[in-house]
Formats: sequence, C-alpha cells, structure tokens
Amino acid sequence: MRDHTSLRAFVLADEVAVLIYGITRSFPREEMFGLAAQMRRAALSVPSNIVEGCARDSVGEYVRFLVIAFASLRELHYQFGLSKRLGFLAGLDMAEAVEEKITETEKVLNALINSVRRGG
Repeated sequence: MRDHTSLRAFVLADEVAVLIYGITRSFPREEMFGLAAQMRRAALSVPSNIVEGCARDSVGEYVRFLVIAFASLRELHYQFGLSKRLGFLAGLDMAEAVEEKITETEKVLNALINSVRRGG
C-alpha cells in the first residue's frame, strides 16, 4: 500500500479542494446546487481518487485511479473558468492564485501518472 500523504500531487489536490470549498461559499445562492456543487464534487474527487489509487495493490489500478483524479481536475479547471466568465469570482483577490494552484496540480499529477506508467 502506498502512502498518499507523501505524494505532492495529493498535497496539492487537497489544497485545491479546500480552496474550492472556500471560494464557492461566495457563489450566488441559486448556484449552491448547481455549479458550486459540481465544483465541490470535482474538487473532492481529485484527492479522493489519489487516496483510493494508493490503496490498490496493482500498478494498473493505481494508474487508473490517478487518471480518474486527473480527469476530475480538468473538469474542475473548466468549471473554474466558467465561474470566472459568469462573474462569480469577480472581486475575489485569490482567484488567480487558485487557478495557478489548479494548473500546478495538473502538471504534478500528470508527471506522477507518467512516472508510474514508466515504472518509476
């Protein structure tokens, strides 16, 4: 069993989830069961799938869950951009930093996937 807490991808994904939960608190009330809920589900899916993958015995299953985590992260990145275009993040000083954190997480998680696939 792998230790998910030692993975930088997990640490970043966890940080992103916390940030997304905080940001979506300020969304319009009518979005609490719409875009805000979707973003929270996607954000929670990323570290959750990393943890689940680490608990799997085979490398193939591990990679499969990392890929699912990456797909959820890409989904979240789209939703974040949509939130910006809809004006839900206007006036939020940390919006740019959150998007940079999402991008960094994508890069680190993609590198981890490629490394595990290569046997590293």
